[in-house]
Parts: sequence; C-alpha cells; structure tokens
Amino acid sequence: MSLPSFPNIDPPIKREDAVNQILSSIAMEELGMSHILNAEGEKLQYILGTLPGLSGPAATVKDVLNANESVKDLLETATQNQLLLRSKMQCALDTTPAQGPAGLAGPTGPAGPAGATGPTGSAGATGATGPTGPAGATGAAGPAGPTGPTGPAGIYSPGMDGLTGPTGPTGPTGPNVTATSTLATNYTGGTIRPNPLRDGLLGTTVPLPNVGRSCTDIDVDTASSEFISKIDGYFQISYNLNPSTPVVGTAQIVISNEVNKASIMTPQLASNHFSSTILVPLRKGDRVSLRVISATPLVLPAQSVGASLFLLRLA
Repeated sequence: MSLPSFPNIDPPIKREDAVNQILSSIAMEELGMSHILNAEGEKLQYILGTLPGLSGPAATVKDVLNANESVKDLLETATQNQLLLRSKMQCALDTTPAQGPAGLAGPTGPAGPAGATGPTGSAGATGATGPTGPAGATGAAGPAGPTGPTGPAGIYSPGMDGLTGPTGPTGPTGPNVTATSTLATNYTGGTIRPNPLRDGLLGTTVPLPNVGRSCTDIDVDTASSEFISKIDGYFQISYNLNPSTPVVGTAQIVISNEVNKASIMTPQLASNHFSSTILVPLRKGDRVSLRVISATPLVLPAQSVGASLFLLRLA
C-alpha cells in the first residue's frame, strides 16, 4: 500500500486561512446538528400525534418508550460531539492570535557628529636619584666599672609582745541532742514462744521490762515493750538478742507496725546472738519494738542481759 500524498495547492493556504476554514467547518457541523435535533423533535411530535398536517396510527406505550430511548441516545451523542467541537474550536483559536497588521516603522533620525578628541600630552622625564650618604662609624663600648662593696646586714630587733586581752564571757551551752536517749533491757529471763500463724511477718515482741535509761522525749511502754517517740528527729536504733541456746530465727525492728528491712538479721545457722544498728528518721508518735520470728521457743537467760533496745537521737 502506497503512502498518502497531498495535492499541490496554489496559491498556498496561509495559517489564518486554515483557521478560518476550520471555524467555518465547525459552524457547518453546528448547523447540521441543529437540523438533526429538529428532526428528532418532529419525530416525537409524529409519534404523539401533535405534528400539524400529519396523522397516523395511535402510538403504544412501548413505541413512546422506544422513541424516548432513541432521542436520549441521540442527545448523548450530540453532547459528546459538542465537547469535541468546542475543543477543536479552542485549539484553532489558540494557534493564531487575532492581531492586526504591523504598522510601518518610522524613519530613524540622523546621528549627530562626534566631537574631535584632543591629543594626549607627553609624559615628563623622571629625575635622577641622588646618591646615598655613607653610614657613620659605631663608637667603641666603654669598660664596665667595678662592683661596689656590699653593705653590712642590718641588726634584727624583734618587737615586744603586747599584753593578752581579757577573756570574753562564756557563751550559753548549746542543746545536747545526744541527751535524748533511752535504753530498755531484759535481765530477768523468760521464754518467748513465737506464733508464726498469729504474728505473721511482724514477729513476736521481745519483752523489755527493765528500763536502764529514760528521757522526757521518749516514752517506754513496759506493758507492750515499745518505745514511743514524742518528737521528730533522726535516731540511731541498736538492739541485741542473746538466747540461752542457739536457735534458727530472725530478729528485726518494727516501727509503727512496719518492718525496717535494714534491721533484719537472719543467720544461716542456729545462733545465740542477734544484733544490728540502723539510722532512721522518726516522727512524733512512732512506736519502736524489737521482734523475733522463730519456729521454736527462745529462752532468755536470767541475771544477764538477754535482750536490749537502745534509741539515741542524733539530730
């Protein structure tokens, strides 16, 4: 199949002529579309029996629906064609802007004559540099004079000490915080029978009926063997527990029904000596006691310190 060829057009079509022909073709298509739409309208009039001068058989509902479907399809096709024509017209209008012919260029005025440049004067001659005079001779350094003799050392004469001033008055004695201390012991002996099911993790209170030292800021409840702090402060608490025979158990300090973990002592083997020292803050009203947890009874010796609890306020 051979390639298509275009006929020679004489005279050649200019861009403006081609655009005008495209616009004319779009107008003709619009005119043809108007005739088609008019024919569709007359077809509907004929089916409905409203076309003047023509009459035919009465149309059924099916005929009306079919005609309506045909008109609908035609309108959709016409709408798509209108979009195509609009795009075609827009492209044609954008290719060649509507411009009038360019006017004639005005004549250029004559250029004025250039002024003559004056001659550059000649540079003057540079004068000769004069000779540099000779440097003067440096004089000889004179001899150093002898060092003079050192004078004798002065005589040291220490000054006399002044009289000692009088001693100032003695200031008032500061508070003695360590005076706030209490000691309670058990040297009467006895047997402690712990009950793990009743006492739980707090343990059984070790009886301390013998008060060896007391003060006004710490009460001793001999009935419950508890120390009661009456002031806030920072305290050292120490305890000793010396049963007559070695036992397997745990000794600890309980403060207001709470075990102090730093005070817990649990030997790996049976022992007849338990002791610990802790530093803790106490609030007014805190109750301190020595407790023991053991599966077997603890026998405290008589006529010797079987247990002791000591509180000392540090600050």
